[in-house]
Amino acid sequence: MLTLKLITEQTDRVVRGLEKKHFDGAKEAIDKAIAIDKARREAQTKLDACLAEQKKYAAQIGALMKQGKREEAEAAKAEVAKLKEASQEYQTKMNEAEAELTAHLCTIPNIPYDEVPEGCCAEDNMVVKSSLRECKPGDTVGNWDTVPSNGNAKVPHWELAKQYNLIDFDLGVKITGAGFPVYIGKGAQLQRALINFFLAEASKAGYTEIMPPTVVNAASGYGTGQLPDKEGQMYHCEVDDLYLIPTAEVPVTNIYRDVILDEKDLPIKNCAYTQCFRREAGSYGKDVRGLNRLHEFSKIEIVRIDTPEHSAQSHQEMLDHVEGLLKKLELPYRILRLCGGDQSFTSAICYDFEVYSEAQGRWLEVSSVSNFDTYQANRLKCRYRPEGSKKPELCHTLNGSALALPRIVAAILEDNQTPEGIRIPKALVPYTGFEIID
Repeated sequence: MLTLKLITEQTDRVVRGLEKKHFDGAKEAIDKAIAIDKARREAQTKLDACLAEQKKYAAQIGALMKQGKREEAEAAKAEVAKLKEASQEYQTKMNEAEAELTAHLCTIPNIPYDEVPEGCCAEDNMVVKSSLRECKPGDTVGNWDTVPSNGNAKVPHWELAKQYNLIDFDLGVKITGAGFPVYIGKGAQLQRALINFFLAEASKAGYTEIMPPTVVNAASGYGTGQLPDKEGQMYHCEVDDLYLIPTAEVPVTNIYRDVILDEKDLPIKNCAYTQCFRREAGSYGKDVRGLNRLHEFSKIEIVRIDTPEHSAQSHQEMLDHVEGLLKKLELPYRILRLCGGDQSFTSAICYDFEVYSEAQGRWLEVSSVSNFDTYQANRLKCRYRPEGSKKPELCHTLNGSALALPRIVAAILEDNQTPEGIRIPKALVPYTGFEIID
């Protein structure tokens, strides 16, 4: 969540940022936060005054008793009793204001960086780089129509999966429901090969692999911003009050909740392979066909904890890493800088990576790489101690998919069709053990 320091010292900037994100009632929300904080500080001031008076009377009572002035001592004790009652009242008001302020701040999104483009929807996202052609300043999704053509038969992956017996969507419906596919034979081997390839590449890039739980408590969901506003998007184990993770970002970032790190240990670089679970309520139509949108899927996540001064460089290194994966998989891609209106609730800046499906005639998102600035760290109380300083400061948190498997699998199947079968990208062959699916 946004810090009070930022809100009070850069109020106009915060309001402008929220308006860029198309957050309704931006000024009213910030004014309310400032008003609640003012009430909290007033209660704190009165509480401190009461406590100071109690301390003063306590010293007087001892002296009066020694002097034999019992009546005056009893009168002082009566004043102390009144002050204690007032202190409890001010403490209650302060606690209530703090709880109200925290709850209110959780409803306010992060503000975007200056380089985030204006815009209200996906059509306004900027195309900043592509393997297909050079991008021009001002290119947006809405006016960018270049698509690749490899001359292969335009058969969608769900038909190829059935033809080559790779994925059984109907069997998944029988066992669980729609959005839970069953991978078979070389389909399962391709999944495992991609997981191992992505983890190996992350290890080469200096990421430490983590194997976290795939269920988390509410505190973890709160720390990374999935709660309290995204309950409907997560599967909830009600008896135990635990949530199935929508991404490894949640458990891995929460490793550093309530932790003070040393600056010399930053940046921290972690990666994790997990199954991910998303309810995707309200999804329908072509966007959910085959592997396009699943309730359970595999994903490798990269997470960084860094200093404010170095986080922009970390973000660029993460973008370079994801782009390198797509190059090695020989997939046509483009990189989008999301506009304010299409950014997530918690991100300060986000880039999406998309690969092209000629069979479906559309771009498929395969990764989002975000810098959250101090927004998550403030919720997590994730801090670091600068060298030579005793006062800890908030870290920056960053994460990205490197990569999510479903649409990568779809793109590999669709973009590598040949008369002999489906060709496996060269970089992946050492992991699959075969060069073609026939």
